[in-house]
Amino acid sequence: MPVAACYNRRFPGPLFVNMAASPSKARQPSLRIAVDTGGTFTDCVWLDRGKLRIKKVFSTPADPSQAIIDAVGEIAGPAALILLHGTTVGTNTLLQRRGARVAFVTSAGFEDIIEIGRQNRPKLYDLAFESMAPLVERALRFGVPERVDPNGNILAKPSPESLRLLARDVHSSGGEAIAVCTLFSFVNPENEKTIGGVLEELGAPLSLSHVILPEFREYERASTVVVNAYLQPVMQSYFQRLELGMSKRPHAGARSSRVFVMQSNGGITSLDAASRQPVRTVLSGPAGGVVGAAAMARRSGFERVIAFDMGGTSTDVALIHGEPRPNNEAEVAGLPVRVPMLDIHTVGAGGGSLARFDAGGALRVGPESAGADPGPICYGKGLQPTVTDANLLLGRLQADHFLGGSFTLDLERARAIVAEWLTQQSSPLSVEQFAEGVIRVVNVNMERALRVVSVERGYDPRDFTLVAFGGAGGLHSCDLACSLGIPRVIVPILPGALSAYGILSSGIVKDYSRTVVMRMGAKLLPPKIREHFTPLEQWARRDFREEHWRGSLRFERTADLRYHGQGYELNVPFSSDLITDFHQRHQLHYGFNHPEWDVEIVTLRLRAVIKSPGAASPHVARSIASGSKVEHRKVWFAGRQLETPVYQREQLTRNRLRGPAVIAEYSATTVVTPGMRFQVDDVGNLIIDTSR
Repeated sequence: MPVAACYNRRFPGPLFVNMAASPSKARQPSLRIAVDTGGTFTDCVWLDRGKLRIKKVFSTPADPSQAIIDAVGEIAGPAALILLHGTTVGTNTLLQRRGARVAFVTSAGFEDIIEIGRQNRPKLYDLAFESMAPLVERALRFGVPERVDPNGNILAKPSPESLRLLARDVHSSGGEAIAVCTLFSFVNPENEKTIGGVLEELGAPLSLSHVILPEFREYERASTVVVNAYLQPVMQSYFQRLELGMSKRPHAGARSSRVFVMQSNGGITSLDAASRQPVRTVLSGPAGGVVGAAAMARRSGFERVIAFDMGGTSTDVALIHGEPRPNNEAEVAGLPVRVPMLDIHTVGAGGGSLARFDAGGALRVGPESAGADPGPICYGKGLQPTVTDANLLLGRLQADHFLGGSFTLDLERARAIVAEWLTQQSSPLSVEQFAEGVIRVVNVNMERALRVVSVERGYDPRDFTLVAFGGAGGLHSCDLACSLGIPRVIVPILPGALSAYGILSSGIVKDYSRTVVMRMGAKLLPPKIREHFTPLEQWARRDFREEHWRGSLRFERTADLRYHGQGYELNVPFSSDLITDFHQRHQLHYGFNHPEWDVEIVTLRLRAVIKSPGAASPHVARSIASGSKVEHRKVWFAGRQLETPVYQREQLTRNRLRGPAVIAEYSATTVVTPGMRFQVDDVGNLIIDTSR
C-alpha cells in the first residue's frame, strides 16, 4: 500500500458514500440544513424559499445523531439535502475520557514525552497536587530506533527488523488507534512516513504528526496527534451512525444526502476530512456561534464585539475585532491542542446548571448540569434546582411562551420542589430570594469569563458591544453588560440558534502551517520570505482539488514571530510591514516592545478559504400592528416585583422603548432591566442601550 494512504485514507465500510464531493459535482440538492448539537437542545436552521427557518428539539445524549436524524426527517422528509453539522462529540469524549485505546509510537528514548509535558503546575502552592494522567498508558508507548537532526538530516533510518517488531508489538497491544510522532519529522518526514507505511497495514486508524501538525515543540505536537488518534474511532463511529440514519429515512436514497462538518477554526470541511482529523472539530459548535455573532453584528454596523453564548450546559465567550481569528495555542480538557481554533473561553454555566449549597453553606451554581435528561425541574423530570428554574420563578421566563408555546414549563412543580428542597437544606431563604441568589451567582461566573477574554488580554470591555445569544443569553446579558460597563447589547435574529446560522453561513476552510525559524533584523524583512509559503499553497490546492471543491480559493497568510531569545510567539498577518506590526502587537499584549532587537519568524501559517454560497440574510418578519395586545406580568428585579410588559419579538418596531420588559420568541427570551432603552434596527436585530 502506498505511503500516501497513511494520510489520505477513507474510513472503511460500505455505509459511507464519498462525502468529499461538493454540490458542484452533482445536481444541487434542494435543501441545506445546519445543525448544532448542544447538551440540552439540538438546533436546526435551513432556508425555505429564501427565508430562514428554525427548529429546536431536545438532544439525545446517549446518541446525539438520533435527535439530528429525527429533526431532519421532520424538516425534509425524503428530500435530498446537504447537512452542515456542528458537533460536541469530540469535546465530550475528551472531557469524559471515553476515547479509544491509543498506541503511541515515537523516536526511541522519547516514549514518555506526553507524560513529562512542560512541568507546569496549575496549582502552584498545592503540595499534594497530582498531574492529569496522559491519554496513553505506559504499556502502549513504543520507541523506534531512528533519528533526524534539527536541520532535517537523517542520522539513522528505522531498520526493517525494528519495523517488523514494532508492527508485532503494536498489534498485540490492543491499540484501537495509532499515533506516530517522531523527532523533527516536521523538518523531514521521511522516517515517519516509513513507519506509517508499515503500521498502515494493521488496519487501525492512523495519525501522523507531520500531517496533523508539522510544527516544532515536541510535547504539544505529540499531544495533538495523540488527541486526534484518541478521537478517531469514536468520531468515525458517530459519523457512521449519522450517515446510516440519514440514508434510512423513509424513501431516501443512499446518496440523497451529504454531510459536512464544522471545524474549530470557523470553517466547514468534508465528512471524510473530519473523520481523518477529528482533533480539528473539538470546538465545532461554539465556533459556529462566533461566526454567526460576527456576521450579525456586522449587519448592524458593529465590528468590535464580545460574543456571549449561554446554552443549556455551558457559556462560551469570545472577543471579536473584525473577522473571527483562530488561535494556535488552545487547551482542551487540560490537554494542549495546537490546531487552529477560534479563541473561545468556556465556563460551566448554562440554563441547566445545578444549584446547591456547599459544606460551608455558600450557594454554588454549576459546573454540573441537568442536561437534556432529566433537565430542569420545570421540564417535568428534574428534581434539583437549575438556572432555568430560577428564571422561571422570577417571572423572567414565561411558562406559556417557551419554544413558541409548543412546550409549557411547569411553574407550580418548580415552585413546590424548590420550596421542599430549601426546607431539606434548612435554608431560611424564600423561593424568590433563592432564585435571585442563583441568578447573581451564575452571573458572577459568566462575568469572570467575559473578563478573561477582554480585560485580562488588554482590551477594555467598554469599547465593545455584547452580542447575546444561545437559549439563555438574552436572560442575563443586560445584567452582565451593566456590571462590565458595556454600552450596548445586541440580541440577534434567531438568538437561540445563532450557532446553527453561523454554521450555515460558514465557508470551506483549511489551515496549513510550517515551522521555519528564520532570524532577521529589527526592521527588515528578507525579500524572498514569501516563497516559503509556496509549498503550503501547493498543498492547499491539492487538497481542495482532491475533495472536488469548486470556487474562488483565497489565501490568508500569517506568521508566528518572537524576539530572538524568547520562548513564545505572537501571530501577525503577513505583509511588508510584518516586523513593525509585530512590535505594535507585542506592546499591546505585554505592555512593552524592543524595536531595536532582532526578530525571528518561527512558523508560517496559511489559511485557505472558499466563501460559502451564503445563508441569505435572515428574513425580518413584518411587525404586528401597533394595536396588538401587550401582556403585563409581574417580574422580579433586584428584590422588587415590577409590573412588566411581555412582548412578542415580532411586535417590536424601530420605536424606542424603555425597560423593564420581557421579549419572548421561539428560540429564546430576552430580559431588559428597568431603565434601559431598546429597539429593533433596520436588519431586525434587537439593540439594547445599557445606559440609564
